[in-house]
Amino acid sequence: MGSTGTLVLAGTPIGDTADAPPRLAAELERADVVAAEDTRRLRRLTQALGVHIQGRVVSYFEGNESARTPELVEVLEGGARVLLVTDAGMPSVSDPGYRLVAACVEKDIKVTAVPGPSAVLTALALSGLPVDRFCFEGFLPRKAGERLGRLREVEGERRTLVYFEAPHRLDDTLAAMAEVFGAERRAAVCRELTKTYEEVKRGPLKDLAAWAAEGVRGEITVVVEGAPETGPAELDADELVRRVQVREEAGERRKEAIAAVAVETGLPKREVFDAVVAAKNAARQSPADGKGLS
Repeated sequence: MGSTGTLVLAGTPIGDTADAPPRLAAELERADVVAAEDTRRLRRLTQALGVHIQGRVVSYFEGNESARTPELVEVLEGGARVLLVTDAGMPSVSDPGYRLVAACVEKDIKVTAVPGPSAVLTALALSGLPVDRFCFEGFLPRKAGERLGRLREVEGERRTLVYFEAPHRLDDTLAAMAEVFGAERRAAVCRELTKTYEEVKRGPLKDLAAWAAEGVRGEITVVVEGAPETGPAELDADELVRRVQVREEAGERRKEAIAAVAVETGLPKREVFDAVVAAKNAARQSPADGKGLS
């Protein structure tokens, strides 16, 4: 039985085709099969690079990823070299590819990569925000309630946050971020990175939301400053109750919300619990307020 082949994940330019890594052209010409998220974009890229693909070209996108993965694994088991490219950036990072990589790992098929441009790292570098620690959150849910819930999950995250977003949803997303993270939290909207009309807009979330309401076009990456460090002594009972309420509104049970707030604040769970109970009792004694936990 012959040896298995190799899956090559190839990074592609996020804008300027001159940013294509030198190895990309060689791998495109060498591959037995090139799996592309969009074969038309692949054709434009190869024309720009002056490359002639010798192997077979197949589509590999969100709609056929599940069905095509077993086909590609079978080809790889037969000894082929398969090159996977997406429209921009590295395959599997908010793009097709994860299923194929996981399947190859399970079958002990070699997986390697041609590193290339990254919208995540480029936006981080240009944002002017701390980059020593960060986390990538990808695309937020489209529905408003689910989007708020996802943002509340990282409300206390101290690392810099990076998101991808569609231009027509950017204003709603920034407004939701201002609501959850705070209107004054610093952020940067990076638009059309490495392209002719590249733009980086920096400022408080409230200002960026107002700017985006006028309409924004292009590929968008949003970088948001992490939550400020808040010592336990700076958190009063009202703030603890507020944080529990936010989590409950997002769908968490009260017990889980209390435990989560205790972890994120570094306070004993009993202290958070006592604050919630006190607020609940106060609300019962003053029903006219219309506030508090029920």
